[in-house]
Amino acid sequence: MAVMGVQLVVSLLVASIMQKMAPHWSFARWILCNGSLRRFKHPSEEELLALAGKPRPKGKRERKINGVTEEKPSSVPRDIDLRLDSSPITAVDALVLCYFLEYQWYVDFAAYATGIYVFTEGYYCLVDPRKEANIGILWCLLAVIFSVKIFFTVMTHYFRSKEGGERSVCLAFAFFFLLVAMLVLVVREDYLEFGLDAGLNSVQDNLEVFLKGQGWDWTVPVTKLTVKLCLVALCSFLGACLTFPGLRLAQTHLDALKMAADQPAVQLLLHASFLAPVAVVLMWVKPISRDLLLNAPMGKETVQILSNASYNSVRLWTIVALCLLRLAVVRYHLQAYLNLAERWVEQMKREAGRIAVLEIQRKITRIYCYVTVVSLQYLAPILLTLHCTFLLKTLGDYSWGLYPEPALTSPAVDVVCAPQAAPSNDGGTEDIQAAVEQITGALGAFSTVFTPLFYRGLLSFFAWWVSACQVIATLFGLYFHQHLAAS
Repeated sequence: MAVMGVQLVVSLLVASIMQKMAPHWSFARWILCNGSLRRFKHPSEEELLALAGKPRPKGKRERKINGVTEEKPSSVPRDIDLRLDSSPITAVDALVLCYFLEYQWYVDFAAYATGIYVFTEGYYCLVDPRKEANIGILWCLLAVIFSVKIFFTVMTHYFRSKEGGERSVCLAFAFFFLLVAMLVLVVREDYLEFGLDAGLNSVQDNLEVFLKGQGWDWTVPVTKLTVKLCLVALCSFLGACLTFPGLRLAQTHLDALKMAADQPAVQLLLHASFLAPVAVVLMWVKPISRDLLLNAPMGKETVQILSNASYNSVRLWTIVALCLLRLAVVRYHLQAYLNLAERWVEQMKREAGRIAVLEIQRKITRIYCYVTVVSLQYLAPILLTLHCTFLLKTLGDYSWGLYPEPALTSPAVDVVCAPQAAPSNDGGTEDIQAAVEQITGALGAFSTVFTPLFYRGLLSFFAWWVSACQVIATLFGLYFHQHLAAS
């Protein structure tokens, strides 16, 4: 394995480009500030008082409460003829948005990580994969970690809410997803074909063989039950993090369909993108997906439409295509969210009584300032699923269908040990070479224990679980917004 190679040079070049281009142009700002998204401006106090037929007095209206002089807030009737002005979102406007810097950095990093992975896949088609380490795996792994970090950041925002209702919803769904994860992990492989049990068994067997090869007569105390309990806890955390993104997606989907009522093609794309997580979930249900394509019933006979390797490739391509479809309709969802300002004004007009001018301005401004959080809630599950799929393909030794899928082999028989450096009086090149050999041996030992069979089971389960959480949260969101919220 080469220490310096083409991949490392390209990675350093991309990291430098990402740092230099961030102040001038970024993928995140392009999504928000390309001119297609329009925000609604809050009216000034003079405009609201003029609509109410009550000009602002020249002197300040003050009142005394417990000896303290306060300015009396202005109020207007709720049924005033208020029409909001809109304008395209500019880069200057985006700087004041909540969590904008986190949003910009995360989206840009995920985009560059995808580009590096595509480059490494093309590079590996031309050279021997065993000569260099795949740096694209590192970028995708960091993208997955940063996605989870973004989920945690947004969830802590809800936990700091003064009302406390969001916190209760997160805790309730965390407990619910805990029970769902426990049920999923006891389902047999004949129905959910993750291969998680086979992967955990291979890790345990390979680790025992490796330790015996090192001269340690020691058995592994970690059982599959302990690993699965840790997975259940992690699944509960991810489920709680994906709760509000799913609820928000249900709301923006309904609003986007109303917004595109006269565009059937756009509505078809919105429905397809909304059902994308359902398709991902069904692709790991063996009786519905693999068994149906490998043994399709044709009268009294069965016909094999795809082979096992072809089905694995088709599943990877399908997930990537569905993620790209959901990215293509992101602006419809964001604009549907921004239109909530108009909907709130229309609802206010149908109510009786008076409302403070400051409350109107605060409500309209809050909807706009929250658009980056809505963007993160929409984009983070897509990018997490996409990069989990990339890791599944590479670490699981799958193929895109452009070349044959390599056969799974167990390297536990040939135990890889870290080579011992021979003593030398030369402290220069020999020490560096010895360090490289030790690192190579350690990585070889790591790949001996954690085989592609293990990565297939683990990453398949996580890709499926992220989609399953989105399906559950969005279905509950549809029911809530169509029935509970209306009542």
